[in-house]
Amino acid sequence: MTIALQDQADVHIALGHAPIGAMIIDQAGVISWANPALAAILGESDPAALRLTLAFAWLPEDDAEILRQMLEVFFAAPLEARPPWSRAVAIQGLESNPQTVEVTLAPCPGDFGARAILYFQSLTRQVIAEKRFSQIFENLPLGALVVDTRQRIVQVNSALSAEFGYPREELVGQPLETLLPARYRELHREHVEGYVAAPASRMMGSGRDLTGLHRSGQEIPVEIALTKLENGAQPMFMAIVSDISSRKRAETALQQTNSQLEEFTYVASHDLRSPLRGIADLVTWIREDLSGVALPEDVQHNFDRISLRIARAEQMIDDLLDYARAGVRDRHMETISPAELVDEALGLALVPDSFMVEIDMNGSDITAPRAPLATSLRNLIGNAVKHHGGRSGRIRIAMREEGRFSVFTIDDDGKGITPGNEERIFKLFHRASPGTSGDGVGLAFTRRMINAHGGMVTVCSPGALGGATFEIHWPRILLKEYEDE
Repeated sequence: MTIALQDQADVHIALGHAPIGAMIIDQAGVISWANPALAAILGESDPAALRLTLAFAWLPEDDAEILRQMLEVFFAAPLEARPPWSRAVAIQGLESNPQTVEVTLAPCPGDFGARAILYFQSLTRQVIAEKRFSQIFENLPLGALVVDTRQRIVQVNSALSAEFGYPREELVGQPLETLLPARYRELHREHVEGYVAAPASRMMGSGRDLTGLHRSGQEIPVEIALTKLENGAQPMFMAIVSDISSRKRAETALQQTNSQLEEFTYVASHDLRSPLRGIADLVTWIREDLSGVALPEDVQHNFDRISLRIARAEQMIDDLLDYARAGVRDRHMETISPAELVDEALGLALVPDSFMVEIDMNGSDITAPRAPLATSLRNLIGNAVKHHGGRSGRIRIAMREEGRFSVFTIDDDGKGITPGNEERIFKLFHRASPGTSGDGVGLAFTRRMINAHGGMVTVCSPGALGGATFEIHWPRILLKEYEDE
């Protein structure tokens, strides 16, 4: 700080209003004057109480000795050649906890050649901020590192150390390239140089796969976010490194499962339809050959049973194909009125007149693909009738908004679901009621279709009306992962 004032009174007035602590000392370190800000830092109520005391008394022993040496050098130099000197030290006030301050020795202006000013700048906020950053940095559940402009690693947290298999002390001071496969290093240098020239928080390698180099020599898939850190000495840059190995494995496994399922269903469809057609043709030919023969009633009944079972087997193949296709998300979005959607589903579900249907819609229009949502509602309404257990009953269809979901509820007063079967009924080929028609694909198909669109379907029994309660959570607001597909 430079003060262009010529007499002692003006110096005192100027320093008296300074926002940082200041004392005027001689070569021996004796304090001749101190300002109120310094008194507050040291815990004194009156700055005058500091007069004629030694500045060294407020500093730790090692720092006090360094200040003595600096005063000798400082006063030995000509007034115009006295350079300022700064050092961060921890001081103990009279009634306060130790605090870190930056002490700066500077020439006294005007005719005070035999005096110097010692400034005390509190670093408490800076120290607290650094501690908070260090705590957050260390406790991040993701790997994090700080590098300088030379791409040298300055700091790493324990998560990154574990991700890459290095002790932290082996990484600090090393080039960032240590964590990169050789083929990426030259291109990485260019990217970092461009980032340093125009830093902005962003994801690194957007749209392409990135890998890091583990200490073992193996590569691990990662995602990296970069940001600039404000630092007084030199620019620093922080990278958040996420090991996405588990996610990649899950994505690969899901893709393989879906591919295998589709391949299986299409092969099964082709391989099963041919013999079924052959059996159906044989039954038709036998009936034609016996057209003039009076067949016993039980033989005629068996022919009918064969035809019915062939039709059911063909329907099962069609259902399997639908189940495989249900894993593909419909991208055709439209604005849908929930009330109109329920009316449409009720019409297609063919609910008997002997059933009383209650509708309670409490929600706004939603933007979604109509076909999968309408099909899901129709299937669940149809199930409420088919598995009710009585010729008449009560069904309640409601909708409410819950977070980012529109929740559709289908309640019935039927016999419900056997305890322990709440999840099993969604398994492929599991039939909730053995005495009813169907091949056990409907609920599995419904869940697969809803899940493919970011929703979920659950069931509880007994429900609100005493039977089963199915709930469809359908997203009103899509997550970004679905928008980017």
